[in-house]
Amino acid sequence: MSTAQAPIGSGFSRASTTADIIKGIDLVGKVAIVTGGYSGLGLETARTLASAGARIIVPARDVERARRTIAEAGGGMEVQPMDLTVPHSIDDFARDFVETGLPLHLLINNAGIMALPELKRDAQGNELQFSTNHLGHFRLALRLWPALKRAGGARVVSVSSAGHRFSPVVFDDIHFERRDYDPFKAYGQSKTANILFAVGLDRRGKDDGIRAFALHPGGIAGTNLGTHVGVEMLKKTGFVDESGRPVIDLARDLKSIPQGAATHVWCAVSPQLDGKGGVFCADSDITPILPDGNSFDLSEDRTHRGTGVQAYAVDPNAAEELWRRSEEITDVSIQG
Repeated sequence: MSTAQAPIGSGFSRASTTADIIKGIDLVGKVAIVTGGYSGLGLETARTLASAGARIIVPARDVERARRTIAEAGGGMEVQPMDLTVPHSIDDFARDFVETGLPLHLLINNAGIMALPELKRDAQGNELQFSTNHLGHFRLALRLWPALKRAGGARVVSVSSAGHRFSPVVFDDIHFERRDYDPFKAYGQSKTANILFAVGLDRRGKDDGIRAFALHPGGIAGTNLGTHVGVEMLKKTGFVDESGRPVIDLARDLKSIPQGAATHVWCAVSPQLDGKGGVFCADSDITPILPDGNSFDLSEDRTHRGTGVQAYAVDPNAAEELWRRSEEITDVSIQG
């Protein structure tokens, strides 16, 4: 187990915002790709990186909607077409970027879906949450590998969740072909995959200066992630009040969007992480490993939940098995 998976005393906290993290950071000349960078936490992350001088590229399935949303937020970011569930779309986007000759300093794997109420599959037959949240980003990172190497120091940041505690990756039935589908177990295994991906990618990339991180942003109701959960469930679990307004309660890890995206930005740019990688972060610090059995369900009191990581999500053997299975499913491996 990684001895690096322990808090470093960053000086930041659950209350820290993107503005706190980016203070004093100069990203002029840096290039970043942010998936899901036109709404919610992704938009906040992209805007913050752009404010420090980075060139931001946002891949989007709905290009016109993304451009419109970004323009309303002040503009300053490029939008290009890409669908995380369509392999040739990812390949086309990545090929076009690599052929520009640009270095890629930051890849923020932020886009995701949560708790689809019914089992859905992509065109290749993969369970849709695993496909969107993990396989699409796996393919994207590997297709962009030459540009990440070209940076001479890059970070790949994958947005996971405390929801990884709903489930490990069930390697003998990832796509719910033999077991009953459960929306939150499917979500949980995809979020565990995000963490294991960071472990596996960091091992492969660190000699080329490519480091990887995964993170839990906190509970943020004011995004599109909870679209499939429903307002009544959000009320029941305390994410929104009786009027449907997002609740901010740091004691229960319920944050504003700038607070939620702070850990995205910290993982992407903080000099405190120089020389580190393959770790899970929350509240702008590396988290501890949780004791065995520390899973949770939606009904428990969030005050006592904590934001650590399950040992199974940072297990290097599980990371290697996920990498092997992901290569097998996608037929993609590191090139260049």
